[in-house]
Amino acid sequence: MNVYNTMTREKEELKVNNNKIKLFVCGPTVYDYSHIGHARTYISFDVIVRYLKHEGYSVFYLQNITDVDDKIIKRANENGENPLELAHRFEKEYIEDMALLNVNNVNFYARATEHMDEIINQIQDLIDKDFAYDTPTGVYFNVDKFEEFGKLSNRNLDDLQSNVRVQTDINKRDSKDFALWKKQDEEPFWDSPWGKGRPGWHIEDTAITESYFGPQYDIHGGGLDLIFPHHDAEIAQMEAASGKSPLVQHWMHTGFLNVRGEKMSKSLGNFITIKELLKLFSPEVYRFFVLSTHYRSPIDFSEEILKQAENSLKRIQNTGKHVLDKYCEDNLPEEDNTCVVDELNNFRTNFFDAMNNDFNTPIALSSLFDFTHLLNKSLNNNEISKNTLSLIIDTLKEIESILGFSLIAEESTGSDLSDDLLNIITDVRQELRSKKEWDLADKIRDDLASLDISLEDK
Repeated sequence: MNVYNTMTREKEELKVNNNKIKLFVCGPTVYDYSHIGHARTYISFDVIVRYLKHEGYSVFYLQNITDVDDKIIKRANENGENPLELAHRFEKEYIEDMALLNVNNVNFYARATEHMDEIINQIQDLIDKDFAYDTPTGVYFNVDKFEEFGKLSNRNLDDLQSNVRVQTDINKRDSKDFALWKKQDEEPFWDSPWGKGRPGWHIEDTAITESYFGPQYDIHGGGLDLIFPHHDAEIAQMEAASGKSPLVQHWMHTGFLNVRGEKMSKSLGNFITIKELLKLFSPEVYRFFVLSTHYRSPIDFSEEILKQAENSLKRIQNTGKHVLDKYCEDNLPEEDNTCVVDELNNFRTNFFDAMNNDFNTPIALSSLFDFTHLLNKSLNNNEISKNTLSLIIDTLKEIESILGFSLIAEESTGSDLSDDLLNIITDVRQELRSKKEWDLADKIRDDLASLDISLEDK
């Protein structure tokens, strides 16, 4: 299996130890409803994980939830709301959106606010190793101390210096340095060796990944817009703290999503939330639309293109329904038209070759179109035996499990929202119990009991 690595700008053979993959993808900053750009990234990585599991890999998929941030605090102040309550309200909305989109392969969502000890410890480690320094306004990472800063984005320090227009804090040694800890005495804040405050944007990710994966792991994913400065900063922080390189074996990034050729933004009036999208189109249609473009390529959204995707998906599903209907008939031939089995084998080969080539879903879908076109002819001519129809049904179900939308029935394969949310709640509770946070774990159990949901610990 070949995977494109943003660090090397080349496709490389996927190499992991014992078929176990540690995958981290940057999660949302939860101050508003998630938008269709978020959905594009998380659908793409959901399918990547589905395919890795299909190929026999054991994947632990971790996402962070940024639930403390200046944007969250600003929105909460505008609403007259507690910042943490606002963050957790929009976190719940995000989880529900993902469940509706059948994005269900994340093993754990790690809140920044629940990893403050890890964040503080990592900052202290960077100070002890002279990669960070304390000032009256905060703790900053000393970019000049990390000679390879910018190696993911291919930017050098001179370029960074020329791109900095304004010195935002006179206490910083250099305008390029970025905040690890912002000193604040207004809520929300946490106590630290440097005074009350809250973490900078970049440090939460490396503190969280180190906590679950250690200082090095297999795959880091996110949107293309996060390469600089966010992912460059992650590399600098973790490699400086651990002394180990590389932080990640494979860097994977999804391309930009535009709306009618323009960057999505509220000022242009083309900002579309997932909830708004799902009032017009089914989750399956949006998944199909996303997978019709390679995950690294830019994708252009419009209602017209979504309607085309809806029609294309419907044609495939109609063929699937035709297969099921034909399978239930009695007057099927004993032997096949020999080309049917050959075409089935060719389809499987082409589909999996495409997926093994950097998860090339548009080529994989193209092979599916070609197969269903030929399949319809054979179905209409009654040229397929019951045994072969059974093989075709099994294959379509196998492809369904990878792509995450239905192929052989009109009914959606989307997850049951209540079941997904309950699984998330119980997973979080188990994590709390493993950390011996018994009071909060018991509160979750008691709150579930108030909803007539009985939870037993075994």
